[in-house]
Amino acid sequence: MGRLWRQLRWRIVAAQMVVVVVGVALVLLMAYVILGLFAPPGVLAELDAFRRSVFTAVSVAAFGAIIAGLMTSFWLAREILRPLRQITASSQRLAHGHYTERVPVPASDELAQMAENFNQMAAALEQVEQQRVALIGNVSHELRTPLAGLNGYLEGLMDGVFPGNEETFALMDHEVRRLRRLVDDLQALSRVEAGQITLQLADFDLIPLVERVLRQLGPSAESQELQMEADFAVPSLSVRADADRVAQVLLNLVGNAIRYTPEGGRIVVEVKAAERTAVVSVSDTGVGIPAEALPYVFERFYRVDTSRTRRSGGSGGSGIGLTISRHLVWAMGGDLTAVSPGPDQGSTFNFTLPLASRPK
Repeated sequence: MGRLWRQLRWRIVAAQMVVVVVGVALVLLMAYVILGLFAPPGVLAELDAFRRSVFTAVSVAAFGAIIAGLMTSFWLAREILRPLRQITASSQRLAHGHYTERVPVPASDELAQMAENFNQMAAALEQVEQQRVALIGNVSHELRTPLAGLNGYLEGLMDGVFPGNEETFALMDHEVRRLRRLVDDLQALSRVEAGQITLQLADFDLIPLVERVLRQLGPSAESQELQMEADFAVPSLSVRADADRVAQVLLNLVGNAIRYTPEGGRIVVEVKAAERTAVVSVSDTGVGIPAEALPYVFERFYRVDTSRTRRSGGSGGSGIGLTISRHLVWAMGGDLTAVSPGPDQGSTFNFTLPLASRPK
């Protein structure tokens, strides 16, 4: 009995039967009370016969109500339990790696919301799986390229094709550095997503830091004939953050702008103060971002257009720089967002930092 009571179907049936029994009992009680109160004297025999007729009629009606209650109970239980069973079966298939699993959305609002939530969860898991597969492909590709180069140089050295001089070793060192950079990026991504980054928060002037980053990347912009400008709304702006991490975020954003802006383009770095934050904007006239890609640009290993990741013969990066940058900005109490009018119309990345606390 306890096992049956734990099943939703029998709970629904029991609830319906309780309603029927209580309703019949109330009808009988009211009939006897009313007939007893308002019956004229001297008609007890006729009253008893009438009571028996009422009891018979109510009994027949109760039997019909019980049958109707059972039918509606089982129908209602089926309508409720069928989508639940579908979700249960689909969740089991989802747990076994069938990430394309979806359930039909029933007509009931509550069950429809639950089914839609399940489908959204399944879609999110499918996207995560696709990113995982893409991650394996991206990492293997990034590793394969420098490893193939190193293997070619080593075979050439052993066969005497390449001379063992400084130029050959410099080329091999370049490939080793590419491998090290990828490994460092993967390690940094793992740490920032786990919240294990140690920050050295301090008050400092943001303007000189931005100027230093622009001077550092100036030669790269000049080599691609890009015009890089700084637009400071204030002569100085004190923020509370980790200066090294802020420089890392700026290097990534401006570096991406250089990488994805064609020759003759323009990059503008703007710094201004809002109510309680400093706002840094990096705008370019580059390839832009499609509207459908904007929600995903900060996801790890996501690339808007993989065909453009080798612009100007350079490396397109590992695809995790923006992910790392956003987590760093979050850790410092700010936010990093992106906007773009569309493809080939440039893009703007904005990040905020808390202003330094004013001395009392």
